[in-house]
Amino acid sequence: MLFNTLEYLLFLPIVFLLYWGFNRKDCKLQNLILIIASYFFYACWDWRFMFLLIFSTLLDYFSGIKIHQAENTSEKKRWLWLSILINLGFLGVFKYYNFFITSLTDGLSIIGIQENFVLLNIILPVGISFYTFHGLSYIIDIYYGRIKPEMNFVNYSVFVSFFPLLVAGPIERATHLLPQISRKRTFNYTMASDGLKQILWGLFKKIVIADNCAEFANTIFNNHSNYAGSVLVLGAIFFTFQIYCDFSGYSDIAIGSAKLLGINLIRNFAYPYFSRDIAEFWRRWHISLSSWFKDYVYIPLGGSKGGIWNNIRNILIIFLISGFWHGANWTFIFWGLVNAIYILPSIFFNTNRNNLEIVAAGRKIPTLKELMSIIQTFSLTAFAWIFFRAENLKHAFDYISKMFSFSLFSLPYYPGIGKTPSTIFMIVVLIIIEWIGREQQFAIEDLGRSWKRIYRYLFYYILILVILYFGGKEQEFIYFQF
Repeated sequence: MLFNTLEYLLFLPIVFLLYWGFNRKDCKLQNLILIIASYFFYACWDWRFMFLLIFSTLLDYFSGIKIHQAENTSEKKRWLWLSILINLGFLGVFKYYNFFITSLTDGLSIIGIQENFVLLNIILPVGISFYTFHGLSYIIDIYYGRIKPEMNFVNYSVFVSFFPLLVAGPIERATHLLPQISRKRTFNYTMASDGLKQILWGLFKKIVIADNCAEFANTIFNNHSNYAGSVLVLGAIFFTFQIYCDFSGYSDIAIGSAKLLGINLIRNFAYPYFSRDIAEFWRRWHISLSSWFKDYVYIPLGGSKGGIWNNIRNILIIFLISGFWHGANWTFIFWGLVNAIYILPSIFFNTNRNNLEIVAAGRKIPTLKELMSIIQTFSLTAFAWIFFRAENLKHAFDYISKMFSFSLFSLPYYPGIGKTPSTIFMIVVLIIIEWIGREQQFAIEDLGRSWKRIYRYLFYYILILVILYFGGKEQEFIYFQF
């Protein structure tokens, strides 16, 4: 069930009405409705993988209790590593087994050894990377004494499988989400209103921007050898906006849906394309994943302690793991490496925390220096996204080679270019609205609060009409494959 479908448009109001309609003295019935709704939501993808989700939930639920009840550190570690290894084992088999076997076969063939290893003909369970990381953070936090285990299995099941975040995040922490699940929620009109606005903005980004950019990006990337370098630059820019609006649009719909149910999810995007350097970009892009790797991998490795070279080592490890988390392809690993190389100068010169606040805070326009820094960071990011989008490394390097040929300076032309002005116009609208709302949690959170009601609602109706006009493709969200 996709967020951008009529099915979800029917599903969410039904859950909303049942959820608040059975609003009794405690949260038990609310949580029971949430767990039923979440498993139904997941079963709409493939009911067979519900058993994997249930097993993962049971594993971490009982492991957390055993870790807490363990009488010594050795026993705690045994239960911790049992859960970690089984969780990562499932993730490895479903997501990475064929990649490792294919890479091993290719490596052996280079030195003249021909082997035919068995590949698995399996599909990737949707959301496995996300709910696996939910469970891992839970048991690690229990091991380090940050939280106590949740004894109510339904409550814990909601934490793992809450349908807005189940298939593509944000990656929640038990310290943040479980306390909300464990207490009764009461309806809050302001929160629900913000949720609807955030869903609306997410749908605009997904349907109007991402899906239309996808059409052009796919055409250009899939036929890159036929086009001039100037066209390939356009393709990279289209994909840059596609992946941002696709994933941040999903996050907005997820967070907005949770708000309708009285639950706050953690923020996942904070206007990353307004960043002035790569370090700031990574503080604003996929925040839940970046902070997860920082807290559960980077800091345990030593973080920035132990000297500059240890810090560089840890940075490289984090970015390579982050790339690999995104998919079983060398393109993702190389994408992670490119971003690591981008950020290393700021580590050397200790400038990685120069830009902690949003750009031009309290001002309407940026300074020329800020604008140039934004353009530079955006350009570096767009270049790195080429590796993320490419089918393989050869495709990526061929694309880049053709892009930087003399044809870079020719006028761009490709079949269908006449359809691009409307999409480019909408991208400009997106940039303007996000710039105006860049100090808010999402772009239209406060937009129009001071307007007369008729103008405020007219703006929302225009957004809805634009979404309906551009709708109909129902393309999957990019991050569902991760």
